Amino acid sequence: MDKKLFELGLSKRKATLGKEYVEKNLDAADEFNEDFQKQMTEWCWGFGWGDETIEAKTRSMMNLTMLAALGKMDEFEVHLKGALTNGVSINEIKSILHVIAIYCGVPQGVECFKIARMVLEEEGEL
Repeated sequence: MDKKLFELGLSKRKATLGKEYVEKNLDAADEFNEDFQKQMTEWCWGFGWGDETIEAKTRSMMNLTMLAALGKMDEFEVHLKGALTNGVSINEIKSILHVIAIYCGVPQGVECFKIARMVLEEEGEL
């Protein structure tokens, strides 16, 4: 494990998803999934999110569209919260959801709008 990349990833992960959420997941790691949690933090968050070529806001917007296209709705919900943290506006989220509906199909757009409404209401944005 690259400790420097892990620490960078940990800071990026906490900045986007929230300290409590990240620590809860890391604390819940056991012998079965601890290595995965560490590698995901190092690779996805350290290597991927640690690359400053693409700002966090744009990266969040990209993630929302990719997760929707893959139908990974639990991750979509988590990253929608992160997108708000990274400065994605409600109007930008709405436009992203329109694009998702166009390219991934209306049923997927409907699902994304449902999740977005729930998250935005929870966050006090709607």
